[in-house]
Amino acid sequence: MTRRILEITGKDALQFLQGLVTNDLQKLDHGLVYAAILTPQGKYLADFLLSRHDDAIRLDVDASLAPMLLQRLTMYKLRADVTIKETDLKVRRGTGPAPLGALVDPRHADLGWRLYGETGGDDGSDFDRIRVAHCIPETGIELTPDTFILEAGFERLNGVDFRKGCYVGQEVTARMKHKTELRKGLTLVAVHGAAPIGSEIFTPEGKAAGTLYTQSGGRGIAYLRLDRAAAGMTSGEARVDPLSIPMR
Repeated sequence: MTRRILEITGKDALQFLQGLVTNDLQKLDHGLVYAAILTPQGKYLADFLLSRHDDAIRLDVDASLAPMLLQRLTMYKLRADVTIKETDLKVRRGTGPAPLGALVDPRHADLGWRLYGETGGDDGSDFDRIRVAHCIPETGIELTPDTFILEAGFERLNGVDFRKGCYVGQEVTARMKHKTELRKGLTLVAVHGAAPIGSEIFTPEGKAAGTLYTQSGGRGIAYLRLDRAAAGMTSGEARVDPLSIPMR
C-alpha cells in the first residue's frame, strides 16, 4: 500500500471540495468520508478517503494518482481561497484494536481503521481477502479510467451521495441511478483455479463476458456483462461462476 496525503486548507476548502467530489463533506464531522472525483462524462479519475484535521481537510489517495489529482484540484480552484499541498504523512491501517486517533474505514467495517502520522504500514491483515469477500474495488485494479462508479458499487460502499447537489460528473451518475438499470458491474465470483489479474472471461459458448480481477480464497472480483453471467464461464485455465448480482 503506497499512499499520498494531500492537505487542503483555506476558508473556501470545504465548499471547493463539495463542488467536485461524489460524497457529501458535511459527513466529515463523523469521521472518514469515501469519495471520488469524476470526469464531466461521469467516469472515474480517482478515489480517496477524506478527513478533517483542525482547519485542514486531508485527502488520502493512491500514490500513483496523487500528481494527477494535485494538478486537477489546482486547475479547478481558480480564485477560491484554497491551498493544496502534499504532506509527508503516512498511513497505518489494521483490523484489530484501533490505536488512539485512528478512524474507521467507511467502506466496510471489515476494512478496519486508518491512522495518519509519521509511520505507515499494515498490521498483517489480508486486505485482498477482505476486499474480495465484500467485492470492494481497489485503485488501479478494479478502478480504472473506464469505470463508472455505480458499476463499481460506490453506493453500497458509502462513496456517493444523491442528495448533496452538484459535482463534476453528477448528471451522468444521477441518470444511471434513476433512469437506467445496470447492465454491467463488479460481481463476486467463484474461481476454480487461477488466472492473471485482467484476464478476459468467456461464457461456455465462447462469448466475451467480462474481466477477472483480484482473487483470494477461491473467490474473485469480476467485471461482468450481467446478461452473459452464467455458471461454467472460463478465464485462462480457471472456471468462473457468478456468486452475486452487483449492487450499486
